[in-house]
Amino acid sequence: MILIGENIHVISKKVRAALEMHDEIYIKNLLDLQKKMDYADLNVGPARGSLASIFSWLCPFVEENSNLKISLDTTNFDEMRQAFSSIKNTENIFLNSTSNDLPKLDLVCDLALEYNSNIVALTMSKETGIPKTSDGRLEIAFEMWEKFLEKGIPSDRIYFDPLVLPLNVEQFQGLEALNTIKMIKESFDPPVKTIIGLSNISNGAPQELRPLINRVFAVLAFGAGLDAVIMDAADEELYRIFKMLDAQKPEKAVDNLYLNLAKMFENFGDLEKIDFDKSDEEQLKIIKTCEIILGKKIYSNSFTQV
Repeated sequence: MILIGENIHVISKKVRAALEMHDEIYIKNLLDLQKKMDYADLNVGPARGSLASIFSWLCPFVEENSNLKISLDTTNFDEMRQAFSSIKNTENIFLNSTSNDLPKLDLVCDLALEYNSNIVALTMSKETGIPKTSDGRLEIAFEMWEKFLEKGIPSDRIYFDPLVLPLNVEQFQGLEALNTIKMIKESFDPPVKTIIGLSNISNGAPQELRPLINRVFAVLAFGAGLDAVIMDAADEELYRIFKMLDAQKPEKAVDNLYLNLAKMFENFGDLEKIDFDKSDEEQLKIIKTCEIILGKKIYSNSFTQV
């Protein structure tokens, strides 16, 4: 599992201000926070106005102050391309992202070929938006895959993003995203890879529920065949869970439940048949969260108390 830190993100007013001011101390602290990650996702949005050419400062700073690889996350293709002139180690850069829309799809493909980069491919287009069903998202993935093959992009450089939506807004879309991951992992030859922005699943939920929702969804996504995740590096328990799942070696009593849930989703199993300690409040909350994500109970902000 490739772990990508989400913590340098212009949606945060503090992060945006730090980027605008080239605040080295603030950004260095964010890099230190993400030191256990494999990559830092540098989300600079459209990179215009006060953030124009921000990658020319930010990318060298990341390389000089961390061992993190770089994910270029911007809607501004020119900024994405210009970033490479500032990066010393261009190996395995993530280009985040492109949808199924021309001309950007062609431009990102050409850039990926030039630098042997990974592509984050969003299963959406301007014409379709985000399809409501996993079948609709898979159809877009196939359309993009054909274009990637025509361009000569290796399948192992393609990371399809099923586009996780907030659970408290469109509850049943959580399961559709999981099903999309599984279908993508089973449908392509040679195989492609998958990636999600994990924190989207809990966006808008009460702050005390967000880590629980993120962790349980992560376990199910792992079972579906997830290859890479953009995550909150501050959640040390989430990091531990991913490492435990990779190693398949439980460290706590609750880990056996996590492993069983991942295997359940991998093997089209039944949640009702999962064995767990009903006297353990943590395990009970995990099961209740699964019921919400899988659409077996209706979401409310108090679902763990029901």
